[in-house]
Amino acid sequence: MLAGLGVVAFSLTFPATAWGLESFGPWSLVALRSVLAALVAGGVLLAARVPLPARRHWAGLAVVGGGVVVGFPLLTTLALQTSTTSHAAVVVGLLPLTTAVLGSLRTGERPSRTFWIAALAGAAVVIAFTVQQSGGALTSGDLYLFGALLVCAAGYTEGGRLARVMPGWQVVGWALVLCLPLAVAGSLVALPLEPVHLNAHGVLGLVWVAAGSTFLGLYVWYRGMAAIGVARASQLQLAQPLLTLVWSFLLLGEEVSAAAPVAAVAVLVCIAATQRAGRRAGRKP
Repeated sequence: MLAGLGVVAFSLTFPATAWGLESFGPWSLVALRSVLAALVAGGVLLAARVPLPARRHWAGLAVVGGGVVVGFPLLTTLALQTSTTSHAAVVVGLLPLTTAVLGSLRTGERPSRTFWIAALAGAAVVIAFTVQQSGGALTSGDLYLFGALLVCAAGYTEGGRLARVMPGWQVVGWALVLCLPLAVAGSLVALPLEPVHLNAHGVLGLVWVAAGSTFLGLYVWYRGMAAIGVARASQLQLAQPLLTLVWSFLLLGEEVSAAAPVAAVAVLVCIAATQRAGRRAGRKP
């Protein structure tokens, strides 16, 4: 349930980013979301009097920060200047499989053959649907999207590993605090160079990507990953592109094809198969 809540929070990221770009430039939006999220996280850590992490964990926290706090938000925000949110969902369609592969290599998890078959099938369904949804055309933002895929998978994997040795909210909190100096510097440079046109959509989009996607979403996501494993949790994200398409239709007015219900059912079947295979693997001695 925790990992699933994280997926719901992440599914709103692209529409919220599109809203945020109505008021802020791409560099300003990414820098401000990191600053706001870091201030929230730092306040929580300070109020709870959490001690500094052990030195051996700082490298992993840097990977988390570089991947999910800086890299993925920046690359996807740049991509959304030329891509629709439905097209950008291609990244999320590939992310579960990439995270499962990196998680197996980094944490030593060994999912069953049934798991991998279901994971590959789910990725194929999502990719086919999202490419069909975008007309099969590649955009100039695709390079950003594929880069975002790699850095985010690395951040998810490392965060899931660290969440086994410290609470998930502390993993998120310290990664955000670690990136705060860079975010502040980026804000000071970007804001004077990029025009700001404040409106309700822009402010709401900024607040959500900072507090919802970056802090709350990552908190429940890493806690869920620590409980059920990186590979199993990653496959819940197969539902994320479809949820994103729903939000894009409701919030942005983007069109969604009639194939969406069929793809949704197929994805849910694949998710159920990966979770069942994961539970069976977890019971083996």
